[in-house]
Amino acid sequence: MLSRAFRGAVQVPRIASRAYASEAGAADKLKLKFALPHETLYQDKEVIQVSVPAETGEMGILSHHVPSVEALKSGVVEVIEAAGQSKKYFISSGFASVHPNNTLTINAVEAFELSAFDKSAIKQGIQDAQKLKASGSEVEKAEAEIELDVYSELEAALK
Repeated sequence: MLSRAFRGAVQVPRIASRAYASEAGAADKLKLKFALPHETLYQDKEVIQVSVPAETGEMGILSHHVPSVEALKSGVVEVIEAAGQSKKYFISSGFASVHPNNTLTINAVEAFELSAFDKSAIKQGIQDAQKLKASGSEVEKAEAEIELDVYSELEAALK
């Protein structure tokens, strides 16, 4: 328990209140920074909402979202730029940081637009990983398990 003197000396920063889609106005947008090690996909672009595949569950982020840092798993990042206009990217992993200044930063290891994937190549990748998992060394089995997770997420995203 904090002493009375200590509590009086501590300045607690005000955290922005949470907003929901019905409350978000046109002038009240989220600034998105979405970067890969070799490329920047978005640099301070104003967007309405971003949905991310957080390790703790799917997360929709709007303007004035509570500040947080989330580990991202493989899955789809959907960027809603305007009403009825969105882009979807499949990421392998990364981190998302919601900042108090109404900015979202996504750092991903890899990201590709969903339209870049071939469904037949994904099915073949799943089959190859399953074979390797059944008959490979311990290291190959571990790698095959990771491949299966990513291919399964990607297959589900394309349905």
